[in-house]
Amino acid sequence: MYRLLVMLLTLASCAGMPTRATLPSEITAVLPASCQQVLFVTAVDDKTRAAELLLFHRNSADVWKCFSNAIPVRIGRHGLAWGLGEPALPVPDGFRLKQEGDGCAPAGIFRITQAFGSEPRANWIKLPYIHCTSHHFGIDDMRSRHYNQIVDAREVVCDWSSPETMVPAGGCYKLGAVIAHNPQNLPGRGSCIFLHLWQGENVPTSGCTAMSEENLRSILMWLDPEKDPRLVQLVRSRE
Repeated sequence: MYRLLVMLLTLASCAGMPTRATLPSEITAVLPASCQQVLFVTAVDDKTRAAELLLFHRNSADVWKCFSNAIPVRIGRHGLAWGLGEPALPVPDGFRLKQEGDGCAPAGIFRITQAFGSEPRANWIKLPYIHCTSHHFGIDDMRSRHYNQIVDAREVVCDWSSPETMVPAGGCYKLGAVIAHNPQNLPGRGSCIFLHLWQGENVPTSGCTAMSEENLRSILMWLDPEKDPRLVQLVRSRE
């Protein structure tokens, strides 16, 4: 626990730093009053596979403040495509729409609803937690009634093929958080988008946002469901 607290304090030592990072006004204008935490991910364009993440919190004066240094993350192997989030934003001109299997991470604003992992739940995680076992799967079969959901195969009737195991051999789901992309579970619009551990500093994802274990643990420690956290993922040139 002490080591995790030190990690979080390292991330959160924004005071006195030279950063002038701000959230775009068009984003702050649409965030609900209940949202007090934002993971702000920016990429240089919609084709890149690398991005940076900053933590922001809304203070008692209703002002958004940076809470971290830039954290390196990896996104989709084919970059970014416009996703379905909450609140929804207009699709920028020239932006691809997120589709199932396109290898793109979603751009937009998304709720962060729960944590998960193959590790037993730790008491420092505030989000609701799914302890994943070999029976848990992320469903990407568009024909399934469970599309875009994590299910326990012992508790539901199987109507899918080729699901994604939630305990992959590479360990990328040892810890993670669910990004509520495509909250209506519309078939074909993209499924099972997570924050998770990267497989290497230069390894992109299939559509998720990945980072080092140290940074992910610190972020999971910080996220609080009572503060209605959001992932905001954008292209810098379109902020």
